[in-house]
Amino acid sequence: MTYKIIVSGHLEFGNARSFDRMTQSYQQRLETYYRNDVFLKQEDIFPAGATVLSIPRLTVQAGDKTWRNTVSILELVVQYAVAGSISMWKLDNGLMLEHMVLEPRCDKFAVQSFLLGRELLTEGKQGEAKEALSQAMEKFERHGLAYERRGHVNFLLNNLEDAIYDFSKSIDLNPNNPDAFVGRALVRMTQRQFATALEDLEMALKSSIPHQPIYWKARRLKGESHLEREEYALAEQELRLFSKRVFKKDDPNLGWRRKALHNFGRALFGLSKFQEAADAFQQAVEIESGKDNLSLADRLHHLELALQKTGKEEARKDVNTAASLGSEKTTRMLASAGNV
Repeated sequence: MTYKIIVSGHLEFGNARSFDRMTQSYQQRLETYYRNDVFLKQEDIFPAGATVLSIPRLTVQAGDKTWRNTVSILELVVQYAVAGSISMWKLDNGLMLEHMVLEPRCDKFAVQSFLLGRELLTEGKQGEAKEALSQAMEKFERHGLAYERRGHVNFLLNNLEDAIYDFSKSIDLNPNNPDAFVGRALVRMTQRQFATALEDLEMALKSSIPHQPIYWKARRLKGESHLEREEYALAEQELRLFSKRVFKKDDPNLGWRRKALHNFGRALFGLSKFQEAADAFQQAVEIESGKDNLSLADRLHHLELALQKTGKEEARKDVNTAASLGSEKTTRMLASAGNV
């Protein structure tokens, strides 16, 4: 049985000596152990004249044995690298059977500093994470992933220009990393530069696949950017796709479903699709928690506006509920109408 295989990755080996050692081991293992039964050709992944492995995106059909052989030989390859990673997916009729991320985990200082910085960032220790990531780049200046992670730290610390520098440097070193494009887009959105943010988000989508959480994050942010530009049809398109997606419990996008539905309703409202907007707002109201800061009162306020446009009786009940929960907009509306 054959499967659809998708591979994407970029590895830096630091110097010609390490690269040559890796290619010699690769070729020996390929011929001796695997009898050339892998789905990657050496000339396709090691660009001539460079000391890197580069796979922008490769899609092939392969069986289990070829998949296992290729994973095994790439596990050998990554341990010679100083920076980067390789992502691999095995699919059967669209269903993901296996997903692997291969990355260096050797005792090289740059490798260990990056891994430490990334771990500290997940623990919320931003200052310590920034220091460790900077050390990784001082040891190996072409560490694209370290630049991307430090860019995220700078964004969290509101060092926006430093974040732009880091994300841009990461993109220069590896233009196939969607996280760096999304990171720079988030900074641009914070600066209300939505046109340039949309360019980065489009690149993020081109360099990722729907089986990656970053792909759907880019979709959502693209919809929000179009919404801010009052490009309601384009916003509807992106947010509809996100809203219909079923995310697993461990997918970080799940926590943004409420905000996406709310913004989907706003886009539909802007297109005068009031019943659909009300349905979207209703779904947002029913989700109790999320990563956003949307209050129940504000969500009910938008639902009430959509219901008013449809002429539904539920509008009066919902507007009173929103007012009792403290929505200033709704309270003022009721006051002006003589209802409070």
